[in-house]
Amino acid sequence: MFEQLGFETLTPGEAAIGLGLALGLLFGALAEVTRFCLRRAVAGTEGERREARGVWLLALAVAIVGVQAAVAAGWIGFDGHRFLAADLPWLAILTGGALFGAGMVLTRGCVSRLTVLSGTGNLRAVLVLLVFAAVAHATLKGVLAPVRTALGSVTLPLGEGASLAGLPGGAMLWAGLLAVVALGVALRSGASARNMVLAAGIGLLAVAGWVGTGYVLYDDFDPIAMESLSFTSPSAETLFWVVASTSIPAGFGTGLVGGVVAGALMMSLIGGRFRWQSFESPAQTGRYLAGAALMGMGGVLAGGCTLGAGLSGVPMLSVAAMLALAAIVAGARLTAMGLGELTRPISGSAGSPARPAALPAE
Repeated sequence: MFEQLGFETLTPGEAAIGLGLALGLLFGALAEVTRFCLRRAVAGTEGERREARGVWLLALAVAIVGVQAAVAAGWIGFDGHRFLAADLPWLAILTGGALFGAGMVLTRGCVSRLTVLSGTGNLRAVLVLLVFAAVAHATLKGVLAPVRTALGSVTLPLGEGASLAGLPGGAMLWAGLLAVVALGVALRSGASARNMVLAAGIGLLAVAGWVGTGYVLYDDFDPIAMESLSFTSPSAETLFWVVASTSIPAGFGTGLVGGVVAGALMMSLIGGRFRWQSFESPAQTGRYLAGAALMGMGGVLAGGCTLGAGLSGVPMLSVAAMLALAAIVAGARLTAMGLGELTRPISGSAGSPARPAALPAE
């Protein structure tokens, strides 16, 4: 379709950077206002969990309906996508998801949330993203690549079962069931009407990413990768584009990351929420760096982060994406429970019970 749009000075690759930037600006703005983050939905306080769960699941429901509607219309298709590979690398996905979930609890935010926080003056988030991107790149192409290769070699043949669309009932039945369940839980969460409306907008951004790169910018003579909202590979690409832009071209992901930071910065300044924040102790610094490394390796092994595997991957009806999301949630819950045990007062002690150190606000 790209050749029909009349762009004479832009290639599809250059247009993809602009698309990523536009989607990133919108996502950064919406996510900053709603505090969109799966970590809050899984391991936050009780009040945080209800609100964040409603926002996240409503966005997911909208993304599922929108993506499958685009597939049904013939605009896009996911044949050959890594999330729909016939052989499921289950060990890598489970290990990576658990590592990512643990890491996002240690850093108090998933990668998308930390990218947003980077635009609001949070220097903790900036450092976490740098370490995350470096470790992700090392897992993709560096010293940690043998670990990825070894774990990824353990597979389970699924054939057509790699997608729920291959099961009895077809894509529309399973997409409808997933969307109804997600929507039902979201509507019962008690999340504010404003945040629910904005969450629907976030879900539409995931749809726009797939349709934009897979249909609007499609060109037989100059093909580009079909992508949507994701932060694992884009973060690594952005880091290395910044330090070596003359040899590493920018792409959709680079525009996306830059747009998210800019959008969050804009909304935090408008709302008076911009605050310079940094680490409060060496122990806190160590915890955040450990979490960043876990997310960097985990995101690559799992095939994506909470957005790449979750908000963008699940609407594909991919079994791999659903398994990755479940492993991330399980890893986050177990880590949160473990941290709670470590900070719980010892019963029967002679002294006053120790009070856990307050964690910094997101």
